[in-house]
Amino acid sequence: MSATTRRSAALLLGAALITLTATACNSTGTTVSTEAKQTAPAAAGTSAGAPAASSKPADAPKAPARIGDTIALKGMDKANTADVVAVKVVDPAESANEYLKPADGKHYVAVQFQIKATGAQAYGEVPASSAKVVDTQGQAYGPNLEETKAGPAFQTPTNIAPGETGKGFVTFEVPDGVKLDKVQFALDNGFANQVGQWKVG
Repeated sequence: MSATTRRSAALLLGAALITLTATACNSTGTTVSTEAKQTAPAAAGTSAGAPAASSKPADAPKAPARIGDTIALKGMDKANTADVVAVKVVDPAESANEYLKPADGKHYVAVQFQIKATGAQAYGEVPASSAKVVDTQGQAYGPNLEETKAGPAFQTPTNIAPGETGKGFVTFEVPDGVKLDKVQFALDNGFANQVGQWKVG
């Protein structure tokens, strides 16, 4: 059995087991989070006891998260949280295996994610099953198991200790000519109620 076949079988088995668990647990509505995690404003230039000046009114609409921004995500278990970054999108991405190519009329897209486990429990999931890309027509595309020359993929499964960070690429196969609009990611192998969303471009 080849390494690719073993990897594919492990991913499919893991997804099937997670589906059974999620079906029983995921009973509330899904929310899409498009707000980037804010960093603390710099205090330089303010006098002692004076509040820092705000560049925007409190009720100003927030711009959607874009590639490179961090979104704080929650899983179904309150101990499962992570700061996730859609680091970059490589479109098109070249296959890392000369014998494995996209289907006719399609090409690979690789998205690099960074995951920091911020909760009390470790992150132990399959990041590829957590991610989707969406085109400008609203059509979503799930992950492909192939690796590309964009960079290393996540291990299956990926295990990240609390407070630590992991990074890897997820590959998608999309039709030629489509324009990607959004990247999405959810904890619990894609079954968490909260979905992070980043605007492409």
